[in-house]
Amino acid sequence: MRAPMTRMLIRVDGEISDELAGAFPHMTTRTQRASTTFTGDLTDQEELQGMLNLLHSLGITVLEVVTIPED
Repeated sequence: MRAPMTRMLIRVDGEISDELAGAFPHMTTRTQRASTTFTGDLTDQEELQGMLNLLHSLGITVLEVVTIPED
C-alpha cells in the first residue's frame, strides 16, 4: 500500500539552475524575482527533511515551506 502524498510548496532564496533543479525530479520548479519555488508531492516528513537538508548543504536559504490543501 502506498503512503499518502502531501502536496508541498518550498520557496528558496535565489534562482535555481536547471541542473540543480534536476536533483529534485519529482518537484516542479518556478523562478520568480530572485526566488524559486518547488511544488510537488512528498510521501512523508522524512522525504521533506531530506530535501531541506540537501538545500541547506548546497547553501540555499529556504524562505518558506507550505502544505497545499487538497481540493
